[in-house]
Amino acid sequence: TDSGDGRPPCFGSDLEWLAAGPGCKHSARGRRLWHRSPVIKYPLPHAGRRLGQGEGTCGICIRHHRQPRGSRLRSGPLGDQPFPGLLPKNLSREELVDALRAAVVDRKGKSGELTLLSVLPELSQSLGLGEQELQVVRASGKESSGLVLLSSCPQTASRLQKFFTHSQRAQRPTATYCAVTNGIPTASEGKIQAALKLEHIDGVNLTVPVKAPSRKDILQGVKKTLSHFRVVATGSGCALVQLQPLTVFSSQLQVHMVLQLCPVLGDHTYSARVGTVLGQRFLLPAESTKPQRQVLDEALLRRLHLTPSQAAQLPLHLHLHRLLLPGTRARDTPIELLAPLPPYFSRTLQCLGLRLQ
Repeated sequence: TDSGDGRPPCFGSDLEWLAAGPGCKHSARGRRLWHRSPVIKYPLPHAGRRLGQGEGTCGICIRHHRQPRGSRLRSGPLGDQPFPGLLPKNLSREELVDALRAAVVDRKGKSGELTLLSVLPELSQSLGLGEQELQVVRASGKESSGLVLLSSCPQTASRLQKFFTHSQRAQRPTATYCAVTNGIPTASEGKIQAALKLEHIDGVNLTVPVKAPSRKDILQGVKKTLSHFRVVATGSGCALVQLQPLTVFSSQLQVHMVLQLCPVLGDHTYSARVGTVLGQRFLLPAESTKPQRQVLDEALLRRLHLTPSQAAQLPLHLHLHRLLLPGTRARDTPIELLAPLPPYFSRTLQCLGLRLQ
């Protein structure tokens, strides 16, 4: 059957893309809605705090057009703000809905807790979807920034999930993250493989690596994980790294970079597992290392123009930059969606002399 405009039914008429800032309970994936005419928005502020159970805020930034190949990131003056683009902590529900609605980049067709999930009904009404309910199709960790994928059609959501599952089994990455790391990986590119599990430590669920997992471990929740990485640029003892997860596990990318002795900048949960003696880095036991605010050396603080107290509030520099989706028909080229970097992320790159090609 045909939808009347050349597109199959239940696809391409109900998706929305937006790029959620760090702190969104379902942040770091994109969402798309179709409109009779394109709606193009420039980057909006990102969330200024974590969106946990019952608190937090969310902000968005999105751009409809693709970034031209070979183009370079351009940043303006540093200004007085240490983390430009972060929304205030006292964001209201109405302001969150307005920010999410403003992040829709393309739309075609008919038109208790402060989290993205909690305001989906209001967002659906605000977008004129009527009784259609939005659901999260793809999302990354709540502290990450980037794309969030939502759908108001169960058939489309199912089709997308099948695409992601098939791509994962075929080891074809569909998501590409940008990360700034405190430290430079030894290899310029490669694979990171690790068996991971969730463990309840001091009242917090943390992801810990498992060496040589047994069959019993696998049955008890241990998962073998895999990520591709590529160093894009280096400077001031830091690196801009491209990450492509081929498996899905809580905090997978953060833990993978810790295993490379290069924690993600702003990782106040797992970076404490990397110790230093006489300038040499080593791993501390994950089970006995409590989460703590990331500590940066004085030279890096000067490059970032941050005080120690400001560094303690540094957002996680992990951003879902690119997402591939299936084309309208089976043999169509996959759709590529790009989300611009948050302003604070761009500022960090400028301070470190790093460029995203």
